[in-house]
Amino acid sequence: MNVNGDDTAATTSQQVGHEHSKAQNTNPDESSSSDSFEENENALGKAEGADKYNNEDLPTDSVFVSRAGGGGLGVANGSADNAEAEVLTKDDSSPKQQSCFRRTYNRWRDFYGANSFLILVLCAILIAYAYPPLGAVYLAPQITATWIAVVFIFVLAGLGLKTAEFSKAFQRLYFNAFVHVFNFGVVSGGVFGFSRLLVAVGALAQSLADGMVICACLPLTINMVLVLTKSSGGDEAAAVFNAAFGNMIGVFLSPALILGYLGVQGEVNLGAVFYKLGLRVVLPICVGQLLQKFSKTAVDFVKKYKKNFKTAQEYCLVFIVYTVFCRTFLKGSDAGAGDVFIMIAVQFFLLCSFMVLAWLALRILFGNEPKLRAMGLFGCTHKTVAMGVPLINAIYEDHHMVGLYTLPLLIWHPMQLVIGSALAPRLAAWVKREEIRLGLAETMANDAQDEEGNTLATKENAC
Repeated sequence: MNVNGDDTAATTSQQVGHEHSKAQNTNPDESSSSDSFEENENALGKAEGADKYNNEDLPTDSVFVSRAGGGGLGVANGSADNAEAEVLTKDDSSPKQQSCFRRTYNRWRDFYGANSFLILVLCAILIAYAYPPLGAVYLAPQITATWIAVVFIFVLAGLGLKTAEFSKAFQRLYFNAFVHVFNFGVVSGGVFGFSRLLVAVGALAQSLADGMVICACLPLTINMVLVLTKSSGGDEAAAVFNAAFGNMIGVFLSPALILGYLGVQGEVNLGAVFYKLGLRVVLPICVGQLLQKFSKTAVDFVKKYKKNFKTAQEYCLVFIVYTVFCRTFLKGSDAGAGDVFIMIAVQFFLLCSFMVLAWLALRILFGNEPKLRAMGLFGCTHKTVAMGVPLINAIYEDHHMVGLYTLPLLIWHPMQLVIGSALAPRLAAWVKREEIRLGLAETMANDAQDEEGNTLATKENAC
């Protein structure tokens, strides 16, 4: 009896254990989703950690490239399923419906987070078209947009510019000179000639053609060049220097090129333009640089609330875009929808053509330096929206076509991100192959070992 009783108890125990194990494995999706959530949390943490390189620079560029280094335009892989395990609440709706809603919401949130500036600009243009007097008159754009927003943006620009990197100018003098001659000279000259041809044959409106020239005269981006250079295995030190140096000289060179190509029109007073540029652009940048050098409190404050300052700068840019399009829609323009689509196609063709030309020139001049060639491909052709929009607004403050002068830049900027994000992984693989072929990988490894040995020897001597 005792044996049978033990057997019965054992059997009962096994059944209970079996039932318990079945209960634990009833919903395998929950455990896998939980694991997926933890893995995605770690992956996003790594992606954010990888993108901390010089993110104190112009915040708006990083709106587009916040995750470009991790793959394309930055919609997090699998992030739509992150919270699926938490969806099962006490609602009356089914878990599948809730999961579908959460998935849709997460995908939209990730897409907006990666492309918020572009979405806000499109919304601003549509709102400006719906009721132009609001931004053209009632919001006092001559104060709010052309002074407050512009000064705020350029003070942040001054805080972010790494002018200490200018001491490295002579280390790569030949390469640095090539990047800026191509970016300011070749691109602007090529766009000017091509746009004049399109105007002459009646294929493009004059205002959009002038806007293309203005866009071509602007300096390269800061954060976008840095992130794409990093993700493509390029020379990061060269990217830091050329981004900072290009934006600093662009404050003076871009207005000179724009007025040189387009001339001083009736609504543009040359003396007043440079006076306004001095007050709204040069002076705020100098203030930002002084704060960077002498006020650790200000620098720490900006770093602590870096995300908030980036968002504020983004909204300032969107507000400027909104007001300039309100003025354009209020007074009318010479361009129709067909001209805009032609301009977009021409911009794409020109950007691709200049990238091919830059790549061929870099191959001839710097054939044995693959890292420099990867950086130069972006540095030669990129144009900044963070400094470009307020600069255009400062030069053409009273011009009724200022909205159409800005539009080509708003097309060029995201276009260069899409192309650069597609090329980055291929460039990274190519850089590795070239370094192996040229024997640069072994040389760099030996240099790193020598440097580590020297560091250890210095520490031992110090002890």
